[in-house]
Amino acid sequence: MIDKIVDSVVEAVAGIPDGATVMLSGFGGAGMPVTLIDGLIAQGARELTIVNNNAGNGDTGLAALIKAGRVRKIICSFPRQADSWAFDEMYRAGKLELELVPQGNLAERIRAAGAGIGGFFTATGYGTELAKGKETRHINGRDYVFETPIHADFSLIKALRGDRWGNLVYRKAARNFGPVMAMAATCTVAQVDEVVELGALDPEHIVTPGIFVKRIVAVGDTVLRGPQPPAAPKA
Repeated sequence: MIDKIVDSVVEAVAGIPDGATVMLSGFGGAGMPVTLIDGLIAQGARELTIVNNNAGNGDTGLAALIKAGRVRKIICSFPRQADSWAFDEMYRAGKLELELVPQGNLAERIRAAGAGIGGFFTATGYGTELAKGKETRHINGRDYVFETPIHADFSLIKALRGDRWGNLVYRKAARNFGPVMAMAATCTVAQVDEVVELGALDPEHIVTPGIFVKRIVAVGDTVLRGPQPPAAPKA
């Protein structure tokens, strides 16, 4: 019987080694797997390369991981904002390496990893510091720069509901990077608010199929059993 549910956050983040590349879902706080990140801090892995849209907010989640000195390098598109003081402190002290990637390129590089694509040419970033050392081409009257996929050892993502096979559905904008990150990692771990029985998730609403998920842990107060109420008919 396939059952990817683990009993605790400790078990969910077990085995993440020092030096691992870890993707974290989230757009700011929306969709960030804060409980899994707290578990990673407690687990103790160091020298991590983190892939995320930004570089943490305030003192929680990714910011707390950075503040704890566990991150060697971050790959992101938006590192600085009003409450990114953990990143600012570590970066200015020379304790944190930054690879800046335009947001669309970041999403596509992650997607390319999951889709088995060896790389792609994009006009975004051509002629800037971000294109230094990269292959360029002139195609149909326009200049492009070559970008490579971003693969990860682990992806830690947040979803709304999941079942024991690892099928996931998301809540609104919290979906963001979760689906592509789930495809791009050797091991994807999902924290969910609710675990439901097989068949309770409408197949048409499943965004991340369980084939991309290795572990799932419930962090909410409710574990649903049995089918959910039917969706209202469309007009």
